[in-house]
Amino acid sequence: MAESRFTAHADLFDLSGKYALVTGGTRGIGMMIARGLLQAGARVVVSSRQADACAEAQHVLSEFGDVQAIPADLSRHDECQRLADLVQADSERLDILVNNAGAMWREPLETFPDEAWDAVIDLNLKSPFWLVQALLPALRRAGTADDPARIINIGSIAAIHVAGSPNYSYAGSKAALHQLTRVLARELGPQHVTVNAVAPGPFPSRMMAATLDAIGDTIAAKAPLRRLGRDDDMAGVAVFLASQAGAYLTGTIIPVDGGIATTASGT
Repeated sequence: MAESRFTAHADLFDLSGKYALVTGGTRGIGMMIARGLLQAGARVVVSSRQADACAEAQHVLSEFGDVQAIPADLSRHDECQRLADLVQADSERLDILVNNAGAMWREPLETFPDEAWDAVIDLNLKSPFWLVQALLPALRRAGTADDPARIINIGSIAAIHVAGSPNYSYAGSKAALHQLTRVLARELGPQHVTVNAVAPGPFPSRMMAATLDAIGDTIAAKAPLRRLGRDDDMAGVAVFLASQAGAYLTGTIIPVDGGIATTASGT
């Protein structure tokens, strides 16, 4: 009998045996993604600038699987390299890289400072590029034609539509990250590495706390799905992109926002 060309349903989203790095994985969207990858069977490293946040996240996430937390300030090139070296010292293969660490700066146009560009661009745009550079050998070793290694960049719907808040460097950095995703996808596809981006809408997080406290109900009411994002919404799209189910996608930007950025009824 000929071998079936279909993947068993139970295996389609299975990440058992996979090794993943999630930057900014100690809270918010990063922790949602890390938890999802762990529950799907992956071994996960998370990073954050703060050692205490790393220790707490490792304790919380250990309930779901094999997790390690490493403090690193990824706005610095040398720290990206140090993190990459530690990851590759643990394993010569990296199956999944999630570039989630990010920063936002809100300030009116008239007073928007130089440091608001440097701080945000370094972490939101340069850091993902530096990590891809440093971890590419491990990603190449992990990827095959049938099961590529995965890079998942966390962009934003602020790069798809114009938000009401004055977040000039944030929106600009995320739009650049979306395009960098496409550029890297074209280059790395033949090397068995896919590159996709997730563009989150409003999810409960430290970055979004002030906005959601002020107008969260209004945002939810105007969203086509009439709610804010939940942990499983973000975990689910990450597992999809990291698993066999997402093996034929590259260069995509996936809004996970309840339809806010891509419909006329959004806000």
